[in-house]
Amino acid sequence: MTLDHRQIWIYDTTLRDGAQREGLSLSTEDKIRIARHLDRLGIPFIEGGWPGANPKDVQFFWQMQEAPLQQAELVAFCSTRRPGIPAAEDTMLQPILAAGTHWVTIFGKSWDLHVTEGLKTTLDENLEMIRDTIAYLRANGRRVIYDAEHWFDGYKHHREYALKTLEAAIAAGAEWLVFCDTNGGTLPTEIAHIVQAAIAHCTGLTPDRDVSPTRLYLPQFGIHTHNDSDTAVANALAAVMEGATMVQGTINGYGERCGNANLCSVIPNLQTKLGYQCITESQMSQLTEVSRFVSEVVNLAPDDHAPFVGLSAFAHKGGIHVSAVARNPLTYEHIQPEQVGNRRRIVISDQAGLSNILAKARSFGIELEKQDPACREILQRLKVLESEGYQFEAAEASFELLMREALGQRSRPFEVKGFQVHYDMITGQQILCANSLATVKLTVDGQDILEAAEGNGPVAALDAALRKALINFYPEIAAFYLTDYKVRILDGTAGTSAKTRVLIESSNGSQRWTTVGVSGNILEASYYAVVEGLEYGLCLQHQTPTTLPMR
Repeated sequence: MTLDHRQIWIYDTTLRDGAQREGLSLSTEDKIRIARHLDRLGIPFIEGGWPGANPKDVQFFWQMQEAPLQQAELVAFCSTRRPGIPAAEDTMLQPILAAGTHWVTIFGKSWDLHVTEGLKTTLDENLEMIRDTIAYLRANGRRVIYDAEHWFDGYKHHREYALKTLEAAIAAGAEWLVFCDTNGGTLPTEIAHIVQAAIAHCTGLTPDRDVSPTRLYLPQFGIHTHNDSDTAVANALAAVMEGATMVQGTINGYGERCGNANLCSVIPNLQTKLGYQCITESQMSQLTEVSRFVSEVVNLAPDDHAPFVGLSAFAHKGGIHVSAVARNPLTYEHIQPEQVGNRRRIVISDQAGLSNILAKARSFGIELEKQDPACREILQRLKVLESEGYQFEAAEASFELLMREALGQRSRPFEVKGFQVHYDMITGQQILCANSLATVKLTVDGQDILEAAEGNGPVAALDAALRKALINFYPEIAAFYLTDYKVRILDGTAGTSAKTRVLIESSNGSQRWTTVGVSGNILEASYYAVVEGLEYGLCLQHQTPTTLPMR
C-alpha cells in the first residue's frame, strides 16, 4: 500500500461498533446494503463485524465473498487469542480466517488494569497474546490492523507497559497501529501529546535491534475515538495533525454509549479545512445522501441539526442572515452545501423579514420585488399565523400554498364543504370493536361528492374518506402515503382544552412534503394538515408548486 503524506485512510466501523448503539439492530441484508453504499462513497476500509460472534456476522461475510465490494477492503474484527491458548489452537480465530478477508483488525489490551482485572492474566502473557495472534494471522496470509484498546488510559497510567504492547504488535507484523480512546474521556490536547509521543517512540525503533530482524518497515498509525466527552471528532483531527493517517469512525456517529467519531464530520473537516485527501470531491458530494440512507436503514430519525449533513446545517432563519446570504453565501456559510451534497434552505418563521419572503419565493420559482404589496401581505399573514401556533419552518408545503394564495396563484383541485367523524368502541370484559367512520362532503369541478370510509382512528378514517372521494378524479392520489404524523400541545397549562399543532409529512414515493394545522380541536388541526397535504400532492403532480426533494 503506497501512502501519500496528505492521504487519510478512512476506516468505517458502522456495521460493528456503530451497531452497538442502544436501540440499533441490523439484519444481514441491512449490513449488505450499507456496505455497498459505503463502497460507492469511496471508504477504503469497511469493518463488517466479528465473524463467529453471532450467526448474522458469519452469514454477512459468506454473502460478501459471493459478491465482493468494488473498491473497499472488507475487514473482519476480533480480539487477541485467549490467555494460555496458542493462537493456532484457539477456535475463536478459525471463523476469522473463514471470513476470507485480506485484512483483519485485532484489538488487544494496552492498559495494565484491563490485563490484570479484565483478562485475569499477567502482563507478559498479554504481550505474548498480541504477538502470537498477529503472527498467526500473518502466517495465514492476512494483513493486520492492530487496535490498541484503552490506549490513552493505558499510556497515562503505565506508559512503559503501554509502549511495550505496541512493540509487540510491530514485531509480529501489524501494518497499522490504531490508538483507541475507548472510554472517550481524553481531550484533544492530551490526544495530540500522546499520539506525538507514541509515534516518535515507534518510529525511533530500529528493526534489527528493537523490533525483529524480519521486520523491514514500521507500521502506519491510526486513531479511534469515542464521543463520551463530545470531543470524538476534535480528537480524531488532533491525532491526524500529529501524524495519524487512518481515522476510524461511523456514519452519523453511531456507537455504544455516546457514539464514535462521526465520519460525516471527520471527512469534510479533513478535506475542506485541513487539505487532506479522504475521498474524491464527487464522492464527498454523496455524503448527505449516505448519511440519510443509513439513518433510514437503522430506523433512526436523521439529526436535522447535524453539522454538514443535517437538514438545518445550511438553514437561514433571521432576516439579516437571509439578506446577507442572498448577496454572498460566505457571510453565513463555512463551506458550500453542495460540497457535501446538502442544500441551502431559507427558513420561514415569525422572525422572518422581507428578505426571507423574497428568497423563499425564489426557491418556489416565484420572482417577487421587495416593493410588491404582496410581500408585506405574505409577511403579515405569516406572523399572525405563527402567533396562533403555526410553524411554517417545518411545513414548507403549507407556506407555499399560503404564498400562492396571496399571489392569486393557488389552484384548488377540490374544496371540502364539511366532514363528520364517529368513533365507536364496544366494550365488555375486553374491547370487542374499536373503529372510526368519517363522512366528507366536497366539490370537484363543480360536482358535489359525498363519501364515507372507516379507519382504525379518526384521522385515518378522514384521510380514507377524502381519498375515496377524490380518487375517481385524481387517480394519482393512490400513490400518496403518510410518512410522519406529529402532534404538539402548544399551551400545556390548558389541559385537554390546549391548542394543538399537527404536522403531517406525506410522500408520493419520490418526493416528500410537510403540511401543518392548528386548532383547539386535535381532529380539526389534523383535518387542516391532511387536506393541505392532499392538495399539495395533487398540485405537485400538475407541477404548480416547485418540486420538493426527498428529505
